[in-house]
Amino acid sequence: MSFEKAPTITKYKTHETDTGSPQVQIAVLTERINYLRSHFDKNPKDHHGRRGLLKMVGRRKRLLEYLRGSNVEGYRKVIGELGLRH
Repeated sequence: MSFEKAPTITKYKTHETDTGSPQVQIAVLTERINYLRSHFDKNPKDHHGRRGLLKMVGRRKRLLEYLRGSNVEGYRKVIGELGLRH
């Protein structure tokens, strides 16, 4: 199992050449985080990878805070579609 960035970027982009908006970054990070969760089920002793996972979670949290402050509608749409903050 792996993750593909292209379909995620296509789904969450705000304009044709968008690859770095907060919505896209949050969606890609969420996809990577979900992939790593399944990785840690099979590899529980991968502590270095777990550190990377925690860094990604923190980065996603900061992006969500930024998006909430700058674009509330976009924030609500992203957390609804990704199933975050329930």
